[in-house]
Amino acid sequence: MSSIIQLLPDHVANQIAAGEVVQRPASVVKELLENAVDARATDIKLILKDAGKALVQVIDNGLGMSVTDARLCFERHATSKIRQAEDLFSLHTKGFRGEALASIAAIAHMEMKTKQDQEELGTHIVIEGSKFVSQDVAVLPKGTSFAVKNLFFNIPARRNFLKSDTVEYRHIIDEFQRVALAHPKIYFTFYHNGSEMFNLPPSTLRQRIVNIFSGKTNEKLVPVQEETEIVTIQGFVSKPEFAKKNRGEQFFFVNDRFIKSGYLHHAVMAAYDGILKDGAQPSYFLYLSVPPNTIDINIHPTKTEIKFDDEHALYAILRASIKHSLGQFNVAPVLDFDRDSNLDTPYHYKDLEGATPTIQVDGNFNPFSEEKPSKQFSSYRKPEPTANWESLYVGLKQDTDEIGHITFENEEVTSSLFNDEEVEHSVHKTYQIHKKYIVSSIKSGMVIVDQQRAHQRVLYEQFLVNMTVNQASSQQLLFPLNLFFSSSEMDLIAELQLSLMNTGFVFEENNTDHIVISGIPVNVTESEVSLVLEQLLSDLQDGIPESSFSQNDTIAKSMAKSLAVKTGTHLTEKEQENLVNGLFACKEPNISPFHKPTFITMRVEDLDKKFAI
Repeated sequence: MSSIIQLLPDHVANQIAAGEVVQRPASVVKELLENAVDARATDIKLILKDAGKALVQVIDNGLGMSVTDARLCFERHATSKIRQAEDLFSLHTKGFRGEALASIAAIAHMEMKTKQDQEELGTHIVIEGSKFVSQDVAVLPKGTSFAVKNLFFNIPARRNFLKSDTVEYRHIIDEFQRVALAHPKIYFTFYHNGSEMFNLPPSTLRQRIVNIFSGKTNEKLVPVQEETEIVTIQGFVSKPEFAKKNRGEQFFFVNDRFIKSGYLHHAVMAAYDGILKDGAQPSYFLYLSVPPNTIDINIHPTKTEIKFDDEHALYAILRASIKHSLGQFNVAPVLDFDRDSNLDTPYHYKDLEGATPTIQVDGNFNPFSEEKPSKQFSSYRKPEPTANWESLYVGLKQDTDEIGHITFENEEVTSSLFNDEEVEHSVHKTYQIHKKYIVSSIKSGMVIVDQQRAHQRVLYEQFLVNMTVNQASSQQLLFPLNLFFSSSEMDLIAELQLSLMNTGFVFEENNTDHIVISGIPVNVTESEVSLVLEQLLSDLQDGIPESSFSQNDTIAKSMAKSLAVKTGTHLTEKEQENLVNGLFACKEPNISPFHKPTFITMRVEDLDKKFAI
């Protein structure tokens, strides 16, 4: 019987490894940037074309490689970071598996140029699908340049799974920001399709954050600093009033490596307990330094999840340090027993006795006399005498048959307790229950409406009609609004600008880090504009739909969710009636834009069954 188990060829094994290492162009950017950092580069350039699908190039001025190393780095499990298994528990570098370059070369056209400082000439290597095409000697500057072209050229199925350029570009931005934030002393530049997107000179940690996320970020940050035997924490958290709907600006770094940790995120949220609105997410940029032997970073293929030896202590320290910083900078409420010197009694008033107030009474004052009051009480103004005082009692009806019974003209007594008109006006057409549901009677029984979902449906159809027909009306603002966003958020707003204008927004100008809005939709208040746009950006984190109808649908849903009346809001009877009438005037009144029922009905027969014995 022939053998069943076979050794895979190298090119097949490399493609399988590439499935773990390279998921999209952003994965290539991450691996190449981390290699450049490990090469001790002080200047790193990232160049993209078509969101990395056509070209990803990283140029650094690091150590470079010799001729032998340049050829060997493309072999599987070839690395300069570790020598033995024990080194895995004392890592100070980024990559260490030795699979990145081999995996990338297996699924793309790759070109490498490298030169060491002490060498006169460098090495130029071209690889296509794990096959070495050429290796030449070249005159090159110090450092290394990797150019990855035509990603997934030999795996069309993987290429078909890539999203639009906008989505892939946003993932690359995320990876670039993570590396740039972890190393503020390195000069980073980023070019996309010939345009400079980021220019980040060496700076302090705070300045690096501001340079990446716009100039308005500086006033949002509260510094965090704590040093213990277990961990050293430094970084910044945002003030509660600047919290957003999305979780975009949340970064944990452990030993200069970006990680994701729901456990540590919970510690941050616990520090903000009681000072954040429901659903709001604070921004944070936290850098943790721990002994390398107390963490395990080899539990996830992308190395974004790590395991700590003592998570509980780390949780407590992180929560306490953030809470202390928020209280220290008067962001969170604290007990302050220090006396305010401004409230002390002035020195020259210390021994003075308070003056007793005096009361003056005019004993000769007669309110019925026609004499003018004395000048001492000149503030008193006597009412003008009425000549025909009988006219004051015109219309006053007095029933002489009943002693002491007087009925005013607006309180006429009728023969019945309630007449038909009073019954009609005294009975409410709608009732609100627990500030959540609206109950209205119908012929067959009653209808119970969920006020939030009903309002979402009404607003959704209004916005959708406005964007489709392009007849949205705007209300002009007396003072234009300046709203600041990060660079990635500004790109999203630029793509959605036409659709937002169809809803009623008027954009006066678009800058690199903020927009100026001079007009807003009629059903949006000025204070709600930033909330609406933040919710919209949060809903579009996974990318903007390609078709215009899908874009309009997404925007209409997001704005309806932001502006709809919330559960717990008291509605007047008129507002209740308008909401119910507006709901049943919709094309699809039965469900909300998010496919949840907006109302239920109960027949009289169903109520009768409840009371049946």
